[in-house]
Amino acid sequence: METKQTRLQVVDALRGFAIVSIMLLHNIEHFDFYFTPANRPDWMIPIDKGIWDTLFFLFGGKSYAIFALLFGLTFFIQYDNQERKGRDFRPRFAWRMLLLIGFGILNSAFYQGDILLIYALIGFFILPFARLSNKLVFWSAVVLMAQPFEWYNVFSGLQSPPLPINDPLSWSYFGKANEYIPGSSISDTIIGNLTNGKKAVFLWTWEQGRVFQTLSLFLLGMLAGRKALFSQSENNRKFWIKALITASILFIPLFVLKSNIHIESEAIRRPLQTIITSWSNMAFMIALVSVFTLLFWSKSFYKVLNYLSPFGRMSLSNYIIQSVIGSFIYYGFGLGLYQYTGATYSLIIGIILALLQGMFSTWWMKRHPQGPLETLWHKATWI
Repeated sequence: METKQTRLQVVDALRGFAIVSIMLLHNIEHFDFYFTPANRPDWMIPIDKGIWDTLFFLFGGKSYAIFALLFGLTFFIQYDNQERKGRDFRPRFAWRMLLLIGFGILNSAFYQGDILLIYALIGFFILPFARLSNKLVFWSAVVLMAQPFEWYNVFSGLQSPPLPINDPLSWSYFGKANEYIPGSSISDTIIGNLTNGKKAVFLWTWEQGRVFQTLSLFLLGMLAGRKALFSQSENNRKFWIKALITASILFIPLFVLKSNIHIESEAIRRPLQTIITSWSNMAFMIALVSVFTLLFWSKSFYKVLNYLSPFGRMSLSNYIIQSVIGSFIYYGFGLGLYQYTGATYSLIIGIILALLQGMFSTWWMKRHPQGPLETLWHKATWI
């Protein structure tokens, strides 16, 4: 296999893996409408809890991070391709982000937890880093990943008396979803998702430190592109082995610490929790990417993992399609299955949807160079 072809295939497959795992999480969450069905048999309750805990341990906060890392990598590939032709890609990328805002609004109408709109808004901030040196980009990513705003909150909390424990502001908006998601009106659901739902998600993204972490991952993905880390070579194989070992060693104490922060002051405990959780997720994400890349480069797993490549090549289409179908399955304007499906049944539904989307992606990519929405985005980018 050629180096360039292999690099593109492993990136597509990794993106496909991220989309599939995101889909499974969205299903057990009923696409951001948390509801525990009544009258579940006693034997199913621990199974539901086990599935919920396992999926969130494996993918919660990690799948989105993989997606963000590859977002930065894709920016570098497009920027580098145009740079080789003597063109500055930055104005075109800014226009591309405006288009992505449109896709994000469309997706948000069905699924308030959409990340496309957030990625598009944060994506503008990658532009000032495009021509900086690798060293400056790396240390900027490190500072962002350190969560400077949360450290400011920690130090502020140290200088103030203990505050009463209040729920995060986003929770009050998420709670209002009960006013429109269970209802039978699709227009009420769309309006609610685009107004109240987006407030909830924007607040939650800020509260969880995702703004700084996402930009950091964009920059690290850009660096991975500059270093050609997804190009198959012996040096890169050694790099991913070292990355796997280092990330695994770091993850264990971070995960233990995250679960054992016993500080009375909420003003100190909450930002520390956010910092350590983001670092823990980052370490686990690097381990996942390392394992996937190393397995993809092995003869034993290449064919199996490469089935995810068509899924990843049309990730934008698949992401939005799953939101439309998922909201119809679980919300009140559609089948309303949020009332009846716990994590077990929702996982089964998610697996079936992933298989169907995988079959559709394979069929489509054999006949077209890009996915349907990818084609629209590409043509509009270069209009």
